[in-house]
Parts: sequence; C-alpha cells; structure tokens
Amino acid sequence: MTVGNGPMSAVVQGAALVSLTWSCFVFLVQAIGISKLFYHHSAPHTKPESTSLKDDEIPHITIIRPVKGVEAGLYECLASAFRLAYPKSKLTIYICVASASDPAYPLLQQVVADFPGFDAKVLVEEDDPLLHGSDGHVNNLGPNPKIRNMSRAYREAKDGLIWIVDCNVWVGTGSAGRMVDKLCGLRPNGATTTPYKFVHQLPLVVDIEAPQTAEEQGLLSKDSSKPHAPKALLDHGGRLEEMFMSTTHAKFYSAINTVGVAPCIVGKSNMFRKSHLDRLTDSSQNPILSASDASRGRGLDFFSSYICEDHLIGDLIWRSEIPGFKDHGLVFGEVAIQPMSGMSVAAYIARRVRWLRVRKWTVILATLVEPGIEPLLCSAHLSFALTTLPWIHDKFGIPQTWSATGMVWLSTITLWMLVDRWFSNKLRKLQSVDVDENTPSFALGSCRQGGIQQRPFFEWLAAWLGREVLALPIWTWAVLLGATVNWRGSQFRVRMDMSVVEVEGQKRVVSVPSRETSRPSSRNKDRVE
Repeated sequence: MTVGNGPMSAVVQGAALVSLTWSCFVFLVQAIGISKLFYHHSAPHTKPESTSLKDDEIPHITIIRPVKGVEAGLYECLASAFRLAYPKSKLTIYICVASASDPAYPLLQQVVADFPGFDAKVLVEEDDPLLHGSDGHVNNLGPNPKIRNMSRAYREAKDGLIWIVDCNVWVGTGSAGRMVDKLCGLRPNGATTTPYKFVHQLPLVVDIEAPQTAEEQGLLSKDSSKPHAPKALLDHGGRLEEMFMSTTHAKFYSAINTVGVAPCIVGKSNMFRKSHLDRLTDSSQNPILSASDASRGRGLDFFSSYICEDHLIGDLIWRSEIPGFKDHGLVFGEVAIQPMSGMSVAAYIARRVRWLRVRKWTVILATLVEPGIEPLLCSAHLSFALTTLPWIHDKFGIPQTWSATGMVWLSTITLWMLVDRWFSNKLRKLQSVDVDENTPSFALGSCRQGGIQQRPFFEWLAAWLGREVLALPIWTWAVLLGATVNWRGSQFRVRMDMSVVEVEGQKRVVSVPSRETSRPSSRNKDRVE
C-alpha cells in the first residue's frame, strides 16, 4: 500500500487528509455529546422553579397526545401526563385519535376517567367540524395524518404553551416544570436568563418483553394487534431501535443541540408558545413567508400538506426572528422514554427507511453524509488516513500496508464499540429521571430495584453489530432507491418540496400543494437520526 510519488500520490494523500479531517470531526462531535449527557444524566435534578411561582405566574400548558393504534405501555405513557408535578389547574390534556373504531379508543376513555378533576378529553378526528359535517370538508387540511389528528386540539387550546407528546412516550413527573423553566428562562433563586422559542427532550427507547400493564388488560379492543414478546432472531427489531437511540442518535442529538448551529429535534416531546406559532405561520406577520403561504392555515394546520412536521415546525421557529428569545433548547437530563415491544427486524428497517426518506429532501446534506458518521465507515476513513499519510508514518511509525489498515480499522471499531457499551449503559441507568411509586418498571432504570436490567455483553454486542451492519444497506435503500413511505396506515410519496401525496389505499381525497407552492425552507444541517 506504499504511496509513491507523482500526481496520483498527491490525489491519494489529499483524500487521506480529507478522511483524517472527517474522522477527527466525528470523534469531536461524539465527545461533545457524550460529555454533555454524562454531566446531566448522572443524578436527579433539583425541583423546577416554575412550579414555585405564584398561581397567576405559572404558564398554562396544553398537552396534545396523538394516538394511532396500540402501543406497548400505552396506559402508563398516557397516564404520565396526569401525574406531572405541575398544578392541575394549569394543565389541559387532549388525547387525539382518528376514529372511535381505533383499537386503543376504550383505553383512552379509561385513562381520562381514571384521573378526574383534569381538564382532559379524547378528541376524535372524525368528529372534527373542520373536516366533517355540514360546515366541514375533508380537503380543509392536507394529507399529513398526524396534523389532521392534532388539528382540533391545537385550535381549541388555550393561550399559553403547547406541549406535543407522542402517545408512546413516558415523561417524568418533573419534566413539565423543567421544560417550562428552560422555555421561559427561569433559574434557581428567582434568577432569570434569556428564554427559548422552542424546547424538547432527549428521546430514548427501552425494548421490553411485557407489552401490557395491568390497567391495559381488558381495555383494548379484541381486534387490536397486540405487541408480543420476541421469540426468534428476526423478532428483535426493538433491540436495534433501542441501540440506535441510546448510542449514535443520543450522541449526535446532544452534540448538535449543545453547539446550536442548526435546528435538531425529534417529534417525541416538544414545547413552544401557541402565540409564537400562530404569528409565525401568518404570512402578513412573518417576513420569511411568501404571499402564497396565506392559504395554508395557521398554527399546526400550516404544515398539514407536508411530512416531517416536527422538523418543519422547529425549522420555521428557528429561522423566524423573535427579539429577546434564543432558538432551541434541549432540556438536558429530561428524557422522553418510549417503551417498545414485539418490533420485528423488518419493522425496524421499515421505520428507519421512513425516517430517512422523510429527511432526504428536508436536510439533504446531513442525509448524504450520514453513512460517514457510522463506526464501520468512519473507522475506514481513519485507518486509510493513518496508513497513507507520509508524515504520520514518519512520526508514529505506522506501516503503510493493507494489514496495518485492517488492524487500525478493527482497533478503532473495537474502541468505538466499548465506548458505546459504557455510554449506553450509563443512559440506561436513567439516573436523572424523577421516580415515585407510580413509575413503571421501564422508566426506573437499571440502577433501581425493579427497573430494567443491563443487557449482558454478548447480547448487547449482537444488537450493536446488527445495527451497524444494517446501517449502510438501509441508507442505500432509503435514500437512493425510493421515495414512498408507509405512515399511520397509508402510503405516501414524498416530493422534493417535502409535500406528500397519498398513493395507495386512499381512504379520503386530500389536496396537496402544487410544486409552485412555497414550502418551508430547510437549508440547515439537522439531526442525525
């Protein structure tokens, strides 16, 4: 592998220098993410400041929880919104579902009944007057099923804060207060700092084998497709998802939000001000919008013809100027925990394909470079550079041979794997999560009695290798070989302008914007999911 002299040598050495720069950049980003998470996830946090304010100073929160079908731990996840250590009078909880025939509908009614005294109700999309009835029309909103699900809840929300939390996410008792603290710039002892326009939590997945709690038994519709415990190798897609969210995703999600150079969010648990989004989606009040945007509705409805609404909402808020406010803030130490059960490897692959195809035209540069942040390819960059550049050979004596390249590659991957093992075990302890007698086992963490256990090393290693080996084939299939996604039971084609059109099994006729319609700009590098 010795590099000779001449033009070709200069090209090879140039490529090696690029590879060295890239791999060092990836290692630096990971170091930022790991150190930040280690610092904030090592112990419980202090009591939120917002809950200690006078009653008339505590912001009102409307919690919107979109539901589609049966999820593992669904009752406990929904119930966590009712168990928040936040004044009951300052909470409105809307649980949104497309139809009363949804298998989870009886459970949704039960969870509201189990917590009397709350301003809470189940909203059914089929009853939305904007879409149905004498004064409504199905085409009043675009095809995005999640926006259609949540639209009425947003429109009926009180002035104040909007907190969108997916139905399959469990949040700790102090999470509402800490998110309000971050959003409003509240600090201990009455101190204040610059508030944020938008705040969110770190999402984590916990693969469990007990799909239902006692409260869920008997409440689910008989025709529901209940999650099941894994029985064969190809049933362990949840382990791959858990691995991804607790290693690659967590590190880069934390790092990008620490540096704050671009919007980086996942639509699991996001909070913002209703007044801000209403104003920023009004073309007469937001100069970055065009006149054609006036017909797209306000608030959440503005995004109903586009997919990847979580990113587009965050991106619009990020790019729009609001004096006196910072852009986005990750509430470090607070996690949005998603229990998962019975996901097959095929379902995991389909999920990752959907994420990538949704993001392909949203953050194209970040999507294109994504394979380079994974250990197999990034380690190849480093091993190529270290065994090619003459000055490295002269200074450190690293041989310029193929066997040396292989050894450096293998050593780098092994070190990467060991760091991931330590880091994922750290996150799995959930040391920063508030716990009480109502905390479900999947949210107790591995450091508490009755909580989840640490994965045995070889079991963990199998999941790590499976995730990494599948990463590049999934990326290739998703980014280069298709543009359709299956989302909430419908098939969509994602256009280059990020609008979507339902292409198979249509249950309704919905209009979509033409290619001339202005779309939300999304030029920034974004999350690495």
